[in-house]
Amino acid sequence: MKRKAGILLSSIHLDRTANKGIGVQLYMALRDVLLSGALKPGDRLPASRTLAKEAGVSRTTVIDAVDRLVSEGMLVSRVGAGTFVSETLESQRPAPVQFGQPTAPRKRPRLAYSITQSAENYAPRAWLPHNSRAFVTALPALDAFPQAQWARLMARHLRGDRDSVMGYGQPQGLQALRSAIASHLGTARGINCHADQVFVTSGAQHAFALIGQMFVNAGDQVWHENPGAKGARNALVATGAQLVPISIDENGLNVAEGLEKAPHFRLAFATPSHQQPLGVVMSLARRFDLLKAAVDAQALVVEDDYDGEFHFGTRPQPTLKSIDTHGRVLYVGTFSKTLFPSLRLGFIVVPERMIEVFDEVFASWVSGPATVTQAVVADFMQEGHFATHIRMMRRLYKARYEALIEASAALPDTIRIQPADSGFHTVAYVDPAVDVQDLVAQASTQRITLTSFDGYCLAPIDKKGVVFGFGSVQPDDIRSGLAKIAALPALQV
Repeated sequence: MKRKAGILLSSIHLDRTANKGIGVQLYMALRDVLLSGALKPGDRLPASRTLAKEAGVSRTTVIDAVDRLVSEGMLVSRVGAGTFVSETLESQRPAPVQFGQPTAPRKRPRLAYSITQSAENYAPRAWLPHNSRAFVTALPALDAFPQAQWARLMARHLRGDRDSVMGYGQPQGLQALRSAIASHLGTARGINCHADQVFVTSGAQHAFALIGQMFVNAGDQVWHENPGAKGARNALVATGAQLVPISIDENGLNVAEGLEKAPHFRLAFATPSHQQPLGVVMSLARRFDLLKAAVDAQALVVEDDYDGEFHFGTRPQPTLKSIDTHGRVLYVGTFSKTLFPSLRLGFIVVPERMIEVFDEVFASWVSGPATVTQAVVADFMQEGHFATHIRMMRRLYKARYEALIEASAALPDTIRIQPADSGFHTVAYVDPAVDVQDLVAQASTQRITLTSFDGYCLAPIDKKGVVFGFGSVQPDDIRSGLAKIAALPALQV
């Protein structure tokens, strides 16, 4: 794409009191910029009129300097196109000058105490996946996203009122989006809330970090599922909180264990709709136990409903937020799974009694996502595209899950994929004799991604296994991926 004015050369300064003429100074300044490596071969210089105006010299002076550099082979002039940095410039650049002995190794900067103390508790996080392949987690079915519809909505707003989409926006989030989220949660998730309770964030992890900063002091005890979500864990541990690992059983977070380990907890983090990563759905009785524990301890519960929209089994359990009668649950949602991850768009639904304090925090120092992004999502929801997309994704994920289960019959007995009725990942338990790290490494050589339970754990657990993501994987790739896994030496024990 042609850049009309070429690159900016604001670093050129001419001294009109110097003995050297202005033309010579301009030539030498341009030559120094070219030799410094700041410009790359093929970069286009500004037009002579533009450069003359920006440098405050005559056009003739500019043309003379440029012609000299063209004759030296540093620039190339193309009739009707402009003047460009020569492809042969690289060979003319001097080698970097080495001064004295090699420099000493750089020292790490001195970090804040809270970061230094908490770094050892961070969950290891590889770069989140960008491309779909068997069996990455965290990626929705990007191949099924209605991109054309999205592009039309985006174009509509970019052609509209500039003030509404290019200004700083509303601190708590675009009102239209907050209203759309509240309406959707009421009908789809059974959460009775209004727009003032909804606060838009730059993704779920931003929401967890804000909650930690607002409600957790260094040393406060925080219940955290073990194994559990890495993003929430890292966001909370950065506050200096003392994370207390609470095991997961067939009913979800083990509340009795939590009360035994830390009865005076400040916060509890849970993924009740589809536990991350084990996939357990928290029973209704366990949900009430957790809420009662929070009331008794005057604590808060963070409910991460990261993929609760995609329930394709029996009727789902009610959200914690929908049965919270004491204002203890902070509900966190994200569009990374329902739409696509690069949106960086999430939200918190807060109890009525917390609206004022969240208003103050968001108005004071929290910056949210781009307003135009929020406006497009609001329209996407209000015009019914979101509900249509969710329905289609439920059917698609169910079909991909069924392909996974059907193809898993060919796996050896040393690995057992577990049933699921929600989301777009499930887990597989492996035989105690299997080396899970070897299994993961061998799968990687076949361009297959498996994630061990270990990376999700605050403390060791008695289960060994890996996570299978199937949401972004085509059925044919699911079948071929499982066939490759079945043949891995790590499973032949």
